[in-house]
Amino acid sequence: MEILYAVIDALLPFEWTEFNFMKNAFVAVLLITPLFGLVGTMIVNNRMSFFSDALGHSALTGVAIGVLMGVDNYMLSMLGFALLFAVAISAVIGSGVSSADTIIGVFSSTGLALGVVLLSASGGFAKYSGYLIGDILTVQPGEIALLAVLLFAVLLVWGLFFNRFLVASVNADLAASKNIREGAVQKVFVILVAVLVTVSIKWVGVLIINSLLVLPAASARNVARSMRSYHAWSVCISMFSGVTGLILSYYLGTAAGGTIVLVAAVIFAATFLLGFLSGRRRAA
Repeated sequence: MEILYAVIDALLPFEWTEFNFMKNAFVAVLLITPLFGLVGTMIVNNRMSFFSDALGHSALTGVAIGVLMGVDNYMLSMLGFALLFAVAISAVIGSGVSSADTIIGVFSSTGLALGVVLLSASGGFAKYSGYLIGDILTVQPGEIALLAVLLFAVLLVWGLFFNRFLVASVNADLAASKNIREGAVQKVFVILVAVLVTVSIKWVGVLIINSLLVLPAASARNVARSMRSYHAWSVCISMFSGVTGLILSYYLGTAAGGTIVLVAAVIFAATFLLGFLSGRRRAA
C-alpha cells in the first residue's frame, strides 16, 4: 500500500490525502463505485430496486446469525444468508403466486425485523447498528484487496453473461427462442447482486446501499442513447458521485455514505431536467 499511497500523494497533493484512512477510502470508492454503476443498470432495467433493498435489509439478520453461531468473520454469515435470501425471493417470485413487489416487500421487512429482534435479544443491537449507515472511512488495506478481487469477478461474470442478462430482461419469449434459460440467468444475476451487496454493506450501510445502486443507473437512463452509453454514463456518474461525495464529506464533516448519495441525487435531478427539456424541444 505504501507505493499506492505515494502515487496518490504525487497525483493528489491535497489536504484530505494527508491521512491514510482517506486514501484507503478513496481507493475503495474507485473500486466499488464502478460495480454499483454497472450492476445498477440491470437492476433499473429489470425494475429490481426493491430486490437490492431487500438484500441490504437481510444483512442485519446475517450479522445476527454470525453472532449466535460465534463466527468471527460476519462477512461469511452475511454472505451465506444473503445468498439463501436471494434464491428464496427468486423462487417465490417465479412461482407466480403474488406480484414481485409484494413478495420482495414481505421478504425485506421480515429480514430487517428478524435481524433487529435477534440482535436486540442478545443485547448487542447498539454494537452492530453501524451496519445501518456504514462507514467507508473504516476500510482496511486487506479489505481493499477483497474489493479488487470482487471488481475483477463481477467484470468476468458481466462479460460472460451480459447478453443473456439483457435478452432475458427485454423479452422472455425471445430468450426462450435463443435457448436462454431465463430462470437460471435470473438466479446468476440475483447471486451476483447478493454478493455485491453483502461485501459492500459494512462500508455503505443498509439504509443507503440501494440508493447507490439505483441513482447512477437512473441518471444514466435519462441521458443515454444506447446500451453502451447507458453503461458508460452509469459507471462515470457512480464514480463521480463517490469521489465527490467522499471529498465533500471530509470538508463538511458529514457522513461519507449519505453525502455520496446526495451528490448522486443532485445528478439525477439534473439529468432528469435535461432529459425533460430535450424531450420538449424535440416535441416542438
